[in-house]
Amino acid sequence: MSNHAYGGITMMIKFIVQTLSTFLIGIFLLGLLLFLPAWSFNYWQAWVFIIVFMFCVSTIGLYLAFKDSALLERRKKVGPINEQSLGQKIAISIGFLALISVFIFSAISHRFSWSPVPIVVSLAGDILVAIGLLINLIVFKENTYGSATVETTADQKVISTGPYALIRHPMYTGVLVMLIGIPLALDAWWSFAIIAIALPGLIWRIFDEEKLLKQDLPGYLNYTKKVKYRLIPYIW
Repeated sequence: MSNHAYGGITMMIKFIVQTLSTFLIGIFLLGLLLFLPAWSFNYWQAWVFIIVFMFCVSTIGLYLAFKDSALLERRKKVGPINEQSLGQKIAISIGFLALISVFIFSAISHRFSWSPVPIVVSLAGDILVAIGLLINLIVFKENTYGSATVETTADQKVISTGPYALIRHPMYTGVLVMLIGIPLALDAWWSFAIIAIALPGLIWRIFDEEKLLKQDLPGYLNYTKKVKYRLIPYIW
């Protein structure tokens, strides 16, 4: 076996082990956030959600590992500490707190049957979660600059193909679709109230990001004139 082939196999094994580790850690953390406040493992909605979510996330991770490892490394730099501006630090902090709150509140809501969701609707929520993450995968295939933080790089160019031909921020659209699915998947209508409260944070992040891109990314201002919608075609 040549050194090149051996190196390729070694790298493949490394990616698979990393993905499996991330999968197991994700299951553990989501399990804490959902089963602990629910105070029961008899929460099938949580089991289905965890499997769907972690399978999709792991699939994205494997794709990036083999097709765009540089983007994968950029995607790992996530969280308030990695953001450049105070506004983005606040916006991403609101997003993380809202997501954790949705998980915990949904589990408590399920425990006390505050706002139960029909089985079919709950499964539809899981489908929305998968669709939201699929949208993000499509975005990553189209845009190798899709960092988890708001920033520009020296060689970055404006992407105007694929989903970017319809809306300026398809990654956030995927996130929004996923967020709509989570309360349904986890059996808690009332969790939509948390998402509604946190939604201005997402809008703020988009406006602040566009301000940076117009200043630092050549051609982005002209792009915004051609593609007028940010999240939803023909609406906003």
